[in-house]
Amino acid sequence: MSGGVDSSVAAALLVEQGHDVVGATLKLWGGPSDSGCCSVADVDDARRVAQQLGIDHHVFNLTEEFDEHVVAPYVAAHAQGRTPNPCIECNRSIKFDRLLERSDRLGFDRLATGHHARVTGVGSLRLRRGADAAKDQSYVLSMLGQAELARVVFPVGEMTKSDVRVHAARLGLRTAAKPDSQDVCFIGSVEGRRGFLSRQMEFHAANVVNAGGETVGSVDAVELVTVGQRRGMGHGTDGKRRYVLSVDVASRRVTVGSAADAVTAKVTLPTGSLTWVDRPLVHGDRAVAQVSAHGRPAPCSIACTDEELIVEFDVPQRPIAAGQTIALYDDVDPDAVVGAGIAA
Repeated sequence: MSGGVDSSVAAALLVEQGHDVVGATLKLWGGPSDSGCCSVADVDDARRVAQQLGIDHHVFNLTEEFDEHVVAPYVAAHAQGRTPNPCIECNRSIKFDRLLERSDRLGFDRLATGHHARVTGVGSLRLRRGADAAKDQSYVLSMLGQAELARVVFPVGEMTKSDVRVHAARLGLRTAAKPDSQDVCFIGSVEGRRGFLSRQMEFHAANVVNAGGETVGSVDAVELVTVGQRRGMGHGTDGKRRYVLSVDVASRRVTVGSAADAVTAKVTLPTGSLTWVDRPLVHGDRAVAQVSAHGRPAPCSIACTDEELIVEFDVPQRPIAAGQTIALYDDVDPDAVVGAGIAA
């Protein structure tokens, strides 16, 4: 129970269905934060909802694991010029690893969360998009495999967000009108990413160059620049906005180009980063790729070597930053996740 309306209603639905439910909230971040989920206020909201539902509530302190598996890799990735997704890594390492392991150890049959996604099938399970396309969270769960899917439940996956809020209001839950969490939980809304990272690492200035190598500007922190970014990159000689094509932290160089230059026909996923819901894709397969939480699905073809899987888009896409997760969906059944990998 993160303290939001989705997990509140997920717990309520299970109670209404007659299950023996215990609420669990994770204390993940020991530093200051006023954003994201699992803040002090969120823990209090979760506890109060549990009281309203008449269920026990526990808070599990996983701050050390969170720092090791989510925060430290986030900082290290930025130092290398990569653009990580900490929420996906939290799902991978904390919620559907450490918490799932703890729920097993404590003797619970299932771990339920408020994610907007669905699990279907018997024997071979499928992870599917949530019924509400605007709130679908299958992308951030795309690393889950058969072992995890057999033990998790997503009670609100068949509901729209408006249905969730109506249900919460009917029950008088204090989270019924609570806004959705939008930010990374360990980054405060005032300091932002720059402020947080400035306390963790040293920033370095870098030259901004065009495709011909000509210097056209500079940035004061190359570690904060993301492939595809246009903010702060100025305009070309044609008066049109420039976009980041590549970031080289070691050389202190950011390469920019036009919107036409800022597209890519393929993305490479190292074999070691790949996870599969069930059957892996093989060379020559078709799929549908999604490169961000609410990105537009992109039909693609798959090419494979021993070291990597190459996603070849039918239509060139905006550039994809190294470190971003690429979720792959079934070509015939595009609501079903096939697997995921991390862009090289």
